[in-house]
Amino acid sequence: MTAATHSKFQQLAFTHAAMVAGEATMIVALADSFFFDVDPNGARSKVLGFLLVSFAPFLLIAPMIGPAIDRVRGGRRFMVQAVAASRIVIQLLMIRFIDDIALFPLVFVALVLQKTYTVSKSALVPAVVRTDRELVEANSKLGLIAGLAGVVAVIPAAGLQYTLGPTATLAYGAALFGLALFASFRLPRELVIRPDTPSAASHEAATTSLQLAWVAMLILRASAGFMLFHLAFWFRGQENEKYLLGMAVGLSSLGTMSGNALAPRLRRTLHEERMITLALALPAAAGLIAAVLGGTKAGIMVAVVVNFSAAIGRLSFESIVQRDGPATNRGQAFARFETRFQLGWVIAAVLPVVLEIPGSAGFMLVGVVATAAVLNYVAGVRADDRSERAAPHF
Repeated sequence: MTAATHSKFQQLAFTHAAMVAGEATMIVALADSFFFDVDPNGARSKVLGFLLVSFAPFLLIAPMIGPAIDRVRGGRRFMVQAVAASRIVIQLLMIRFIDDIALFPLVFVALVLQKTYTVSKSALVPAVVRTDRELVEANSKLGLIAGLAGVVAVIPAAGLQYTLGPTATLAYGAALFGLALFASFRLPRELVIRPDTPSAASHEAATTSLQLAWVAMLILRASAGFMLFHLAFWFRGQENEKYLLGMAVGLSSLGTMSGNALAPRLRRTLHEERMITLALALPAAAGLIAAVLGGTKAGIMVAVVVNFSAAIGRLSFESIVQRDGPATNRGQAFARFETRFQLGWVIAAVLPVVLEIPGSAGFMLVGVVATAAVLNYVAGVRADDRSERAAPHF
């Protein structure tokens, strides 16, 4: 990166770190509230309600907020600023209504704002890199920054939560969102481009590579949602069930961070399409092997591999969107794709909630679906390559 480009990325990185840190503190502050009191050992209807709430914000993101990101005066930078400022207000309101039913709409608004920021950030990345080859590295660094910022922010947040309670934790989060707002004023300016141009998520603008990539990413995201709840309900009644679930969640988070760290190195030798092939092949192998071996360790291994692969797949997918998709309406494109992915996550997560699925059967399901996905993806990429070579060049 040039000095100017590096400076732009630094500002986005600092903004991203502060936003993620503020988000982590909200989760810590509300961990003991009735809103996040979702226990897999409790009623399955309550878990289903939680899954519905997790998807509800996307009903606004895709049709309304995505297009607004691309068309609002001031561009995506303004949207980041507006989200940061709004998060400060929401955090302070949560202090007032921490034990009140009004917390529900406040958390819902916070989820909508969080997804709005995620979409705006993804749409901004091409403005802070010099070439398409730097996209994977930039997305990877932002993913690592998110993981580290979340961990660093949680330590003082947990201390405040334990000693002073959620009011202090929420105030701390508001201060972090204030830092994000301050940093966002130095993000690169973008012009509002023609609103009638199709987005990368539309059929007429999506390349074959992009169409194949979003389906692959949908499978990976769905596999992650399925494994989280499959293990949560499968561990029910087992000895040390909370320890096993905590181990699965913790190692899966490390798998995500490892995928974010490894992706730039893979990009030096593999292009994005081959990285997605690898991301699909790993869960296919892990699921089939775990189905044969059985046991809790095998199940945790599948969850780790799925999250590791989803991280690599996500970075590759975002780079393909930023590389092949139109520069216009990127916010709308990412909003639509994120809605599809979250819907896939929720639908897959619902399966182990409503059905009693044996451990090995769940692992086999992941392996079979991922195997079919990788075969379909490779066949599609090869067919696309053949059609490009056969096409006349002028």
